[in-house]
Amino acid sequence: MTGFFSSSKPAHSSHNSSSPSPPHTFSETLMEDSLKNAEAIIKRWDLDNGSSNSSYCTISNLFRDNRAEAKQFVDAVIDLQHAMRFVIKESSSSQQLVRAQKLMQIAIKRLEKEFRTILAGNRYFLDSESTASREYSNRSSTGSDEDQASEDDNTVDIQARLSEVSITEEGEKISVTADLRAIADCMIDAGYGKECAQIYQLNRKSVIDETLYCLGIESFNISVIQKMDWDVLEKKIKSWLSAVKVAVCTLLYGERILCDQVFAVSDNIRESCFSEIAKDSALALFTFPEMVAKYKKLSIEKMFRILDLYDVISELWSEIELIFGFDSTAVVRSQAMSSMEKLREAARAILSEFESAIKKDSSKVVSGGGIHPLTRYVMNYLVFLSDYSGPISEIVADVPVSVKSPLPESYLLSPIADDENSPACAVSVRLAWLILVLLCKLDGKAGFYGDVPLSYLFLANNLNYVVSKVRESSLKLLLGSIWLSNHEAKVEQYMGNYKRMGWSKVLASLPENLTVEISPAEVNQCFCKFNSGFEEAYRKQNSWVIPDPKLRDEVKISLAKKIVTAYRAFYEKNWETVSRSGSGGEMESIVRFVPDDLQNYLSDLFYGTGFSENSSTSHGSSSRSTSTFSSPLR
Repeated sequence: MTGFFSSSKPAHSSHNSSSPSPPHTFSETLMEDSLKNAEAIIKRWDLDNGSSNSSYCTISNLFRDNRAEAKQFVDAVIDLQHAMRFVIKESSSSQQLVRAQKLMQIAIKRLEKEFRTILAGNRYFLDSESTASREYSNRSSTGSDEDQASEDDNTVDIQARLSEVSITEEGEKISVTADLRAIADCMIDAGYGKECAQIYQLNRKSVIDETLYCLGIESFNISVIQKMDWDVLEKKIKSWLSAVKVAVCTLLYGERILCDQVFAVSDNIRESCFSEIAKDSALALFTFPEMVAKYKKLSIEKMFRILDLYDVISELWSEIELIFGFDSTAVVRSQAMSSMEKLREAARAILSEFESAIKKDSSKVVSGGGIHPLTRYVMNYLVFLSDYSGPISEIVADVPVSVKSPLPESYLLSPIADDENSPACAVSVRLAWLILVLLCKLDGKAGFYGDVPLSYLFLANNLNYVVSKVRESSLKLLLGSIWLSNHEAKVEQYMGNYKRMGWSKVLASLPENLTVEISPAEVNQCFCKFNSGFEEAYRKQNSWVIPDPKLRDEVKISLAKKIVTAYRAFYEKNWETVSRSGSGGEMESIVRFVPDDLQNYLSDLFYGTGFSENSSTSHGSSSRSTSTFSSPLR
């Protein structure tokens, strides 16, 4: 830099009282030199110059077309400003100051045009430039392990990252920002920082507003939101969700970086500029989720949109704190936090409504002991909730569960975290509690069946469905292996009760000890009791259902082992006794089944379709006695 700070001190002659006073003071000489140097370059780019060079200067861009002169121009303005400050201290009434001020106004007018032109010509390029700087910074921090250790600190001051980018990044992108900064530094140093900031704010605010509009971000008031149908509002929510990360992480973050770069010389100006540019748009951006949370028609099914909104703000929170870290933008942080709190309140209210809806459900039991619609609805809902375990844990962390249930405490068993008050443990207990509420409701519904074995089958089917949903989803991680094993054991217990009570009459008809000899009359009586017991059980249970194929096969195999095995042993020992004691017709009325018949009939059970012609036909080829059994069951 030339001028005052690089000028050589003039030689001083010894004082002679008789000698005439020097024609100029040192400050006036300094000003004269500065004016002479500055006029040559500044007036060449005077927008109001009437010379033949005027048209060229008007249409040409100093920083784009004459970069060497641009540097000279800026240096000249800075030197002139320094000289003016020195002269003001020494001789504030100097006529040179008037001339210097006029020259300074010409220079500032030119710099304003250049600043405005660069901004206008790079409206969207500057956004991508800022983003590229950030991405470059992230890439740099993942180079070596040593670099990672020094750079991978999310709380590092944003200005430090910017300075690294400015030093390392090369090419035209960085030169545009550097040009803006050079002009801003010059104007601020000359006392025209306010004018520079106004030009910047006007241009960049329009970029922010226009880009947010293109992203689908709209401004609403609460009355408009309340009048919207949910389908319309949900589209607005989806649009907001798809745009908010780009708006925060690219647009607003990039704008913060750009503002910090351009006005790095002044903390006050860069803060006021960014606040003026981004605050209103950011407030509109983060007010929308709060208005959704206050939507008067929120219902259970709308929970997941509430969680989507909460989740994305929570995920972006560190970025929000970084971008809007200024005191003047604290209101944006407060609004984002307020939206999260309102969304938490809405989610808690919906969870409470969901629990209440389970308790109040008055739907009838399903035929055949199958899966109740309430079971399907609740478990599908909880599976979706488990995918939001992060937001849910924050939402329910400080909401206690009051356990009031007639069922054993084992139903509530959930993984015990190292800290029982941790959010992870809270969400596990909350989900286990909601399942418990469901199971209590199902336990009450089971009592509406007129048949006790069918009640147990109903409980087994529904609890098995609950366990399957847990095992196949994120609920497994939240509820844990202990919860699963306990409830799997309860399924087996319910099914064991069904098998024992549903087939007890059939099994009781056969002697427990086959080694004990019994009379032919007692043999006939055992066959007759078995026939009537099996027919009755089959007729009743032919419309019952076990929807889970694996569980259905397990039950069939278990029944076959008990019933068919016991009957086969009795049949093989006593069939000849019956055949010797009566005629063929009488024998068929007593021995109505061969063991293979029982296997075939059992294979038809638990589809919930009742007895069919196909079943009759398939059995007819397997035994002489099938047609006799088929007729009364049709």
